[in-house]
Amino acid sequence: MSPTATPLIEADGLRMQYPIGDRTVPVLRDVSLRIDAGSRVAIAGPSGSGKTSLLLLLSGLERPAAGRIRIDGVDLGSLDADGLADLRRERIGIVFQSFHLLPSLSALDNAALPLRMAGDPNAREAAAALLRRVGLGDRLQHRPSELSGGEQQRVAIARALVHRPRLLLADEPTGNLDGDTATAVRELLFDLNRERGTTLVLVTHDMDFAARCDRVLRLHEGRLHEGRLHEGRSHETAPDAAHALPA
Repeated sequence: MSPTATPLIEADGLRMQYPIGDRTVPVLRDVSLRIDAGSRVAIAGPSGSGKTSLLLLLSGLERPAAGRIRIDGVDLGSLDADGLADLRRERIGIVFQSFHLLPSLSALDNAALPLRMAGDPNAREAAAALLRRVGLGDRLQHRPSELSGGEQQRVAIARALVHRPRLLLADEPTGNLDGDTATAVRELLFDLNRERGTTLVLVTHDMDFAARCDRVLRLHEGRLHEGRLHEGRSHETAPDAAHALPA
């Protein structure tokens, strides 16, 4: 990154905790990171390490107990709920593990939702073109219950990218898919990332998936470490590098 360039994502001193009974359990502890525009970054770690919580903070779907997040130069802390919704609709796409498609809508109308909410008169045309690109040109009018898991995730990916966001956040996007289907969806995500120049932040516990990214960040006990992969394992930097700021 050029010394004068501004990262697409800037996060500083993020803390998050959840109440359990009469106590609070810390999930993220002073997490800081920078992510360049156009890069592919994996956030890895065991179940319960805070990966999804971090993604929710970056999307503005949750607010940190402390710390600051800037996405594409916008301070999330300065936005109310409507402002955060506008930011997501304009600049962020999200792919969830469980698809989160609306069961009453067709694949076409699910994929067109972000553009329809923005009042784009060409929403269905743009969604149809993207669904054809992801291999669902003959499934446009099928509802989620009529689609396989892999097909539903392809619809979800189309919905996340139809408005051409600068940032795509993907939370275990192959977690509910079988091996061959997961491989196909994984390749599709990377292909679309290259084609559209979207910044990809991927939460995964799959080290082979993570190894395809430009950087791997690992969460351990609420702290973020820059890591590298070697022979299927991730090697973390020393604890004093836990903020995962690039060199």
